[in-house]
Amino acid sequence: MVTQTIACRHCASTDLVKNGLAPNNAKQRYLCHACGRQSREDPSPNGYTEERKEEILRAYQERPSLRGLRRTFGVSPTTVISWLKKR
Repeated sequence: MVTQTIACRHCASTDLVKNGLAPNNAKQRYLCHACGRQSREDPSPNGYTEERKEEILRAYQERPSLRGLRRTFGVSPTTVISWLKKR
């Protein structure tokens, strides 16, 4: 039998317990007893690629409205605003 130790992504502690499944029932969730945070087993990156993000920000610089970006690209105006604040 092969034993796999899983470490917390946030604090690197090995004091983890199973804590249900992700909403889509695809991945196991874990709770860290050291820092109290939850994480998924083998998380996948979400969000937009850098190329897509740059394309949306370039379109925004040409002065369309945030609602226009939502209609055109399907991106939330809140997301665009947070990207602009990080620049």
